[in-house]
Amino acid sequence: MPLRLMPEGTRVHNIEFHVGMGGKLCRSAGTSAKLQSKDDKYALLNLQSGEVRYLPINCMATIGIVSNENHKNRVLGKAGASAWIGRRPTVRGVAMNPVDHPHGGGEGKSSGGRKGSFSPWGWYTKGLRTRNKKQHSSKLIVRRRNHEKLGLSNVNKGSW
Repeated sequence: MPLRLMPEGTRVHNIEFHVGMGGKLCRSAGTSAKLQSKDDKYALLNLQSGEVRYLPINCMATIGIVSNENHKNRVLGKAGASAWIGRRPTVRGVAMNPVDHPHGGGEGKSSGGRKGSFSPWGWYTKGLRTRNKKQHSSKLIVRRRNHEKLGLSNVNKGSW
């Protein structure tokens, strides 16, 4: 059902990002978005991540919340159960060799050796903003999901 036909305050899931492209948002277990308001061209949605953004009013969505909300509370219990569902092991960077990771190498239980935390490819892992500032859809985001952590105001000033 298009967003334009839904009443404000409705919980929706499986939301299209662009008209006719199929549902992309809020498809995981227990997720939904709240339709806050509508105008001529756009609908304002409050996503579960905390992001508030505009979407075209003719985009389709499904009314309701995705089932199995307790999926996130599942306790696997052992490493084998994690392997059964296809999850690969997570190896710490400090346990690797220097050729494999920026934190690798050193004698004994040494720390990374560099200031800060890095990915295996050498870029910062904590708080680095990766969104393209020139992305045309940036103007449709009213509030970023982590606006408090990044020190962003609630008002979109045009660039990130």
